[in-house]
Amino acid sequence: MKKTLSFLIALMISLSFAAPCFAAETATRTFTDSCGRAVEIPETITKVAVSGPLAQIVLFPLCADLFVGTASDWTKEATRFIPERYLSLPQLGQLYGGKGDLNPESLLASGAEIVIDIGEPKKSIREDMDNLTEQTGIPFVHIDAYTATMGDTYRMLGDLTGRTEKAETLAAYCDEIYARALDLGSKTEKVSVLYLTGIGQNVIAKGSYHAELLDMMADNLAVVESPSGKGTGNEVSPEQLLLWDPAVLLVAPGAYEQILGDPVITELTAVRNGFCYEVPNGPYNWMGFPPSVQRLLGVLWLGTLLYPETVDYDLFTEVHRYFALFYEHDLTEAEFAELTARSLPVAEKAA
Repeated sequence: MKKTLSFLIALMISLSFAAPCFAAETATRTFTDSCGRAVEIPETITKVAVSGPLAQIVLFPLCADLFVGTASDWTKEATRFIPERYLSLPQLGQLYGGKGDLNPESLLASGAEIVIDIGEPKKSIREDMDNLTEQTGIPFVHIDAYTATMGDTYRMLGDLTGRTEKAETLAAYCDEIYARALDLGSKTEKVSVLYLTGIGQNVIAKGSYHAELLDMMADNLAVVESPSGKGTGNEVSPEQLLLWDPAVLLVAPGAYEQILGDPVITELTAVRNGFCYEVPNGPYNWMGFPPSVQRLLGVLWLGTLLYPETVDYDLFTEVHRYFALFYEHDLTEAEFAELTARSLPVAEKAA
């Protein structure tokens, strides 16, 4: 990551003549981000760049009309639900993550007035944001994002972008779904679960950033010494999987046949009892890859999947509501059935 940032900064210096500068008459204000950094930003923001896919997903329902580009191409699943007008935006690349391919020339040419980074802060986040702000002339800000505090994340973003009314609508929804999850947890004994990522026999380990939702909604049996911060999870042995032996097995999108073709996996109690389910994926992984706001869909899905006798909502109704609010999409029952084809018990799908 340090090499990537050094390269970006060096290249941006060489291109600094193209960096947007706030004219003397342009009104600015000071915004304090989640790192405690006081950053000078335009009083009215009209052009936004995002640092990565997580920020792209979180910001989309709030201010997609301000995007000057995307961090990554829309996935095939996403293109079915994202309005057409956003599909042709240029790809600028991402700052963090496995790719680390943020394109300096494209960023500077985009006219971005601000770059917004959202998610779990890296150890070097203050230094990274300060260096990039100083060298490019574009304010870089970081906003923390966790499932438990997603409502507050949107309130900060509303203040940042000037979209306070829309942000409060999104924040209230996030608070509502999270409170519902807490209430559900207080009424039930958690079901034992493992989540396999489809990378070998890797699991999403308890206590990791990617396991926030799983740890909240279930008894995540994947306890390891050093939980990975990557979405690919922790590699474990076949013997360990058999020792954990969960009641329910979740598998990453696209890995269903692969997982069930593993002779070790077929020995698990969950598989032998028919309790193996694929995580829904549309527009993104509902369990969080990346670990963004779509995890609220995962809250609703896991509630129905693991505690059907306790939940007091209809899953299709709730998912339809989410798609309308976050993607401006009128989800049909046929689309819902396709999204959850391998994600619900047979009795639930037939109901």
